[in-house]
Amino acid sequence: MTRRVNPAETVGAREIGNSGEYGTRVVVDSPRRLNALEAMMWRAEADPRLRHPVVIVDLLDVEPIWDRVLDSHDRATRSVPRLRDRVLEPWWGWGLPEWSADPSFSLAFHVRRMRLAEPGGLSSLLDVAATWAATPFDRARPPWEALLVTGLDGGGAGYLLKVHHSLADGVGLVQILSLLHGHGREPEPAGPVEVSPSRDGRSRFGLTAARTVGMLGAAPAALLGGVSAMVGVAAGHARHPVTAARDGAAFAASAARAAVPHHVHPSPLLRHRSLNRRFLVWDVELEGLRRAGRAAGGSLNDAYVAAVLGGVARYHRRMGEPVPARVPVGMPVNTRVGSDALGGNHWAGLRFAAPVGEDDAAVRIRLVRDIVAGLRQERITDALGLIAPLLAALPPVVLARVQGGATRGNDVQVSNIPGMTRLAFVAGARIERSYAFGPLPGGAVMVALLSDADTCHVGATVDPAAVTAPEVLTACVEEAFAEVLALG
Repeated sequence: MTRRVNPAETVGAREIGNSGEYGTRVVVDSPRRLNALEAMMWRAEADPRLRHPVVIVDLLDVEPIWDRVLDSHDRATRSVPRLRDRVLEPWWGWGLPEWSADPSFSLAFHVRRMRLAEPGGLSSLLDVAATWAATPFDRARPPWEALLVTGLDGGGAGYLLKVHHSLADGVGLVQILSLLHGHGREPEPAGPVEVSPSRDGRSRFGLTAARTVGMLGAAPAALLGGVSAMVGVAAGHARHPVTAARDGAAFAASAARAAVPHHVHPSPLLRHRSLNRRFLVWDVELEGLRRAGRAAGGSLNDAYVAAVLGGVARYHRRMGEPVPARVPVGMPVNTRVGSDALGGNHWAGLRFAAPVGEDDAAVRIRLVRDIVAGLRQERITDALGLIAPLLAALPPVVLARVQGGATRGNDVQVSNIPGMTRLAFVAGARIERSYAFGPLPGGAVMVALLSDADTCHVGATVDPAAVTAPEVLTACVEEAFAEVLALG
């Protein structure tokens, strides 16, 4: 989680250059069919509270050149077909949806610009970004949008990118951004775009027919294979009944520990939910946070999570509420490897009872370290991935109730995303700071850390119905980071 890498090095088997105006594109295409986890996130939006946008906000030192912004996006979408694909659902939920070329793709719909009213400060930009993030995608189009916001104080600008989580997780989104970034103000010589083979768009009828034929064709083999496997398992269990029972119990217990924190209830202070969002940000010295983690016997990620928990505890006190001993927290763990294609989702979901009530920051860091290390060693670390195929097969309304019942129980979600390690530019404008804002599917607070060469940029998506005083939470988390940094 805390390893800092250059996103261009994690894309796939073939080398990928930088932005569309910077060199030749050679891109490994992505799978056509959504996996079960991606289908689950897409279909759960039958409940609008379970929307899954991932947003990046880049602060730029000057206003970029608009024509170059359009050109870089055009070249990126031509070299990565997924950016011109929409999600096509089979009728009756007959199997998993797939990515299909949008026959009416229009770059003008996906890349837009606006100007802030004066005075255009960071808080105004974040308010625009939060409102924009809460606006649902047009589900008949490719699920991503970019927005250039000009008029910031000092002549700066903001570049915002919103992507549906089914298209990319946080690391995948940073990879997509690498296609749009340059390494200087002047455009480098741009070679021809090597476009991946185009795919014909399929109709919903054609997709449903293909799914039906595929399922009917696979049914006999699947049935025979299932019967054979069951006979083999039964024979093995008959020979070793004690071992089989012990392994089965250990398997089930491992899955439960990885999925649900025992005897932990959400905080009453954070219980309300709405469709509204607020964005909050903090900047923390990367090396200082790493030193603090090491000083307490943990990692940078342990120190980061402990600081967020400390901020939540302070917020309870400041609001005159008792601090719970523990609260339910969700955390994705990156499982991406070098051969994985650009974008997509490669993560396992952990959920644990986080020690909010521990006042000593060093002890809190060690508790987080031990809890996360224990979950990583479970036989089943990805309980969500294990049951995702079953959930994705449910009717969307039922799926939304099941998923919402689980995610609404999370008071806090935390994520750590490795960012860029060198200067980056958007159409001639230098990126000074970059923040990631994760989705908030039913929870109260989602905090994401995006690191660069020397700074951890921390962004939080909060539900103002749960966090009724966002400015107070901002101050509390800032104080908690200062407390953790003092350990180093």
